[in-house]
Amino acid sequence: MEITKVIEWINKEKQCNISADYYKNIDKWKQWWMGDCKEFHEFKTIENDKVVARKLFTLGMAKKASEDWASILLNEKTEIAVQDPENADFIDSVLEENGFWKLGNELVEKAFYSGTGAFVVKIKDMEQSGEAIKKSPGAKVHIDYLPAGNIVPLTVRNGQIVEAAFASEVFDKGQTYIYLEMHELVLGKYEITNKYFETTNGQLKLTALPHGVLNVVKTGSDIPLFTIFSPNIVNNIPKSNGLGASVYANAIDNLQGVDLAFNNLCRDFKLGGKKVFYSESLILTNEEGKKITPDDVMQQLFTYTGDGPMTENGQNTLITEYNPDLRVQDNKDGIQAQLDYLSFKVGFGTKHYQFNGGQIVTATQYTGDKQELVQNASKHYIAIERALKTLVRAILWVGKEVMGKPVNPDSEVTVQFEDSYIIDKESERLRDLQEIRDGLMQKWEYRVKWYGEDEKTAKQMIGADLSDAALMGFTSPNETGGAK
Repeated sequence: MEITKVIEWINKEKQCNISADYYKNIDKWKQWWMGDCKEFHEFKTIENDKVVARKLFTLGMAKKASEDWASILLNEKTEIAVQDPENADFIDSVLEENGFWKLGNELVEKAFYSGTGAFVVKIKDMEQSGEAIKKSPGAKVHIDYLPAGNIVPLTVRNGQIVEAAFASEVFDKGQTYIYLEMHELVLGKYEITNKYFETTNGQLKLTALPHGVLNVVKTGSDIPLFTIFSPNIVNNIPKSNGLGASVYANAIDNLQGVDLAFNNLCRDFKLGGKKVFYSESLILTNEEGKKITPDDVMQQLFTYTGDGPMTENGQNTLITEYNPDLRVQDNKDGIQAQLDYLSFKVGFGTKHYQFNGGQIVTATQYTGDKQELVQNASKHYIAIERALKTLVRAILWVGKEVMGKPVNPDSEVTVQFEDSYIIDKESERLRDLQEIRDGLMQKWEYRVKWYGEDEKTAKQMIGADLSDAALMGFTSPNETGGAK
C-alpha cells in the first residue's frame, strides 16, 4: 500500500502538513524483517565479461528478533483479568471471535519490526440511525491489527497519539481498495470518518463506501476505539510524527555484520569443494574431437592445468589433489561474535543466541545471564499492558453503549504476563512466600501478583481464612474473571 498517497489526500482534505518521510525508515525495517534489504543483500559481479546479479546469504535475524520479543511479551499464557463475571465473559468471547491470541502476537512482532502497532476496534452490523451511535443488540466487535505502515498520527499530545487515521488494503473481485478511517476529537468526543478509495496505477480515487458503513460515526464518548503501542525505547529518529522505532532501528550495522559472517561461511562451503589438477597427457580425445577427463563419469572432479610439469612433495606427478580449508570454526566464531553484538543491541543481552548447546546451568546462572533481558522485558511490558487495558476498555464500551450488554467500561483490568522463560518463577514464588512469613509482604499482595486479582478481591479471598490454603488459591471460585 502506498501510504504516501493516503497522507497526500489527508493533507489536502484536512489542511494538514503531515510528512511522509518517516515511512522510508519503516520500509527499510520491513525489508530487513523480510530478509531481503535490496541495497545490502543484492549486488553484482563480473564473470566472463558478463554482469551477474548475486544475493548475500542471510540468517534473517531481524525477523527472529521480532518473533522472540513477541513470544516473550504476548503469548498463550498471558492473562487479562477483568472484574465481574459479565465483563470477563464478554471479553473472553470477543477475543476468541477475533483470534486475538494468535493475531495479537503477530501484531507485537510487526510492531517491533515497524516501530508501532495498533489495535483498532470496529463495530460490525450496527443499525443505522444517522451519525449517532444507536443500540444494536445484533452488532459485533471486530478488531483490526495494523503495523506502523498503516497508521497516520493526526494529533500527538505528551508523546501519546490521541487522533489517528488507519489505512488498510481491501481486495474485492480483483480490484484493490483502500479503506481509510479517521478517529478525531470533536468537542472532546470521538468521531470516526470513513472513506473508501479505488487504486489505479498508484492513484487514489474516492468511491462509495461498502454497504452498512457510515460516512461519519459520532461515538459521543471520550474513549478511543483504538490503542497504539510501540517498543518502549526512546525514538532517536527525527520527524517521527509520534510513531515509534523498530527494536533494531539502531542495530542495522549489526544485522549486516551477522549476514556478512554467515555469507562468508556459505561461500567457503560453496567454493571449497575438492579440486583435482591433471596433466594434459592424461586427456583423451573422442571421435568427435572433444576432450574428456580420465574418468568421464566424474568430470566435475577434474581440472585441466596445461602440459607443464606438476610436483607434489618435490616429486613430479600427473595428478594433484587440492582440498581447500573450509575455515568452519573461524566462520562459526565470527557468526557467534556478530550474534552477540546484535543480541546486545536489540535488548536481549549478549548471550541470547548461542550455538554451543549441551551446557547445563543453574537457575541462578540462568537469571544472571538474562538480567538485561529481564530489565528490558519489564520495560516493554509497560507499553503492552497499557495497550491491552485500553483495548479492553474500548471493547467494554462497545458492549455497553452499542450492544446493550450488562458490562462496565470502567471495570478494573489487570494483566498477568507469563515471563517464566526469562525469570525462574518457582524461585521467585518461594521467595515471596518467605517474605510473607518475614512480614515483608502481605498475603493479598501475593494473590494480586500471582493470581491476577484486584486488591479488593484478593483481600476478600483471605479475609475470612488466613490459612496457606486460601493464600495459594485452594478456595471457592472468586468473582474475578480471566481472559486467556
